[in-house]
Amino acid sequence: MAWEDRTPFEAITSQYGLKEKEVIKLMRKQMKPSSFRMWRKRVSDRATKHLYKRGFSTGRFKAKHQ
Repeated sequence: MAWEDRTPFEAITSQYGLKEKEVIKLMRKQMKPSSFRMWRKRVSDRATKHLYKRGFSTGRFKAKHQ
C-alpha cells in the first residue's frame, strides 16, 4: 500500500495501525537503499499520499477499507 502513490498514509494507519513515520521506517528496512531513495523522492509532499492535501474526494475508485 505504501508503494502505491494514490493510497494515503491515513488509509495505512486505519488498516494496519502504522503511522507515517513507522511506514517510512519499515520501507527503509525492507527496500534496497536506492529503491527507498526513489520512493521517498516520489512520495515526499505528494498530495495523494496525504488526505488533507488532496483536492478531490470523489470520482476515484476507493476500496471499502480505505
